[in-house]
Amino acid sequence: MIDQAALDALFLNARTQNKWTPEPVSEAELRQLYDILKMGPTSANSSPARFVFVTTPEGKERLRPALSSGNLEKTMAAPVTVIIGYDTAFYEKLPFLFPHADARSWFTGSAALAEETAFRNGTLQGAYLMIAARAIGLDVGAMSGYDKAKVDEAFFAGTTIKANFLCNIGHGDPAGVYGKLPRLPFEEACQIA
Repeated sequence: MIDQAALDALFLNARTQNKWTPEPVSEAELRQLYDILKMGPTSANSSPARFVFVTTPEGKERLRPALSSGNLEKTMAAPVTVIIGYDTAFYEKLPFLFPHADARSWFTGSAALAEETAFRNGTLQGAYLMIAARAIGLDVGAMSGYDKAKVDEAFFAGTTIKANFLCNIGHGDPAGVYGKLPRLPFEEACQIA
């Protein structure tokens, strides 16, 4: 069990960041982040998420045309913007990732099942990325306000990878943090069956 300070850092006191300090995020931090998040569970260890860490001015300019007006300024200012994608042909890696069975064959006959599995598990891995970033002292700001087709064309053209969502990462400026918004109570969001 983790202590209260860890719960606070990961969930209870954590906030979505909208402004960023100029402090950079190093490649070593990005590698540490991936080494943590990759250990999160996915079905059949499918690990379909693919991550593009956009850190350069050139990369940000490739991303710019796809961003909504509300996400443009904060994304251009963030030290890192991660494109969390998912590989619809993830099953090609299953002989290595899940050698216990012929898991590849579970998906080769159904593009719909492969897509659904890739999207679901890739989304999980995107959430692991945000938790891992907070665990190593970075701040995050996830976004879905972008043109998916433009991101796919700019970063994944000619591949089996599709964009899922974006997440800015860095060291947040407290001036860009909103107050904690309400959450649904247990009685409205949950059932015990």
